[in-house]
Amino acid sequence: MGKKIFIVGTGTDVGKTYITGLILKKLKENGISAAYYKAAMSGNQRRQDGSLIPGDGVFVKNMSGIGQSLEEMCPYVYEAAVSPHLAAQLEGTSVSLEGVKEGFASVLEKYDYVAMEGSGGILCPIRMEKEEIWLEDIIKSLGLSCILVADAGLGVINNVGLTAAYLKMRNISLKGIIFNHYLPGSIMQEDNIRMCESLTGTKVIACVKDGDENLNLSLDALCGLFEEGKKL
Repeated sequence: MGKKIFIVGTGTDVGKTYITGLILKKLKENGISAAYYKAAMSGNQRRQDGSLIPGDGVFVKNMSGIGQSLEEMCPYVYEAAVSPHLAAQLEGTSVSLEGVKEGFASVLEKYDYVAMEGSGGILCPIRMEKEEIWLEDIIKSLGLSCILVADAGLGVINNVGLTAAYLKMRNISLKGIIFNHYLPGSIMQEDNIRMCESLTGTKVIACVKDGDENLNLSLDALCGLFEEGKKL
């Protein structure tokens, strides 16, 4: 049974997919069997045969070099570039928590390390008809701890603080924070690091600049963030 971690963001477009790709790249380049998983993926394009391409999966696969098949990466893929719950309503295929768990369990059995990426921020609705599923329900059902990805710029103190407080309120463990779009030497961003660590009691474990091709975090420290998987 592999080890696992969840990559959550302070919101949409903060760079969760990019950071997840860097995490898996470091594992792969050090000879570790690693895989990607995402419960629901919206805003995807179609192949000529009409099937949907899991775009985030393609990005991560190309960046990291992992050999995992796209079919293993995401059980629910949608075309509409909207929240998963709305995409499901528009396209007629709702997310099943059991379906997500089955896919994740299969990947966890096959690979030694699995990084699961969230959709949007922590308050992302996944399914709203008949059965209500929120992103936090998936995190809890899979027994996952989190790494939080945030844009290093103005507003990050509020965004990180609120997300960390919500995770704590919901008894979801936060293992570390990664700043994306980091500008070395920025007085504001250096202060953002200090403020976020003080506010949350959680370390900023890495800062990623635009265009970085590697994660500035030791392999031991990265592997230490993952937790042992248990039978779901």
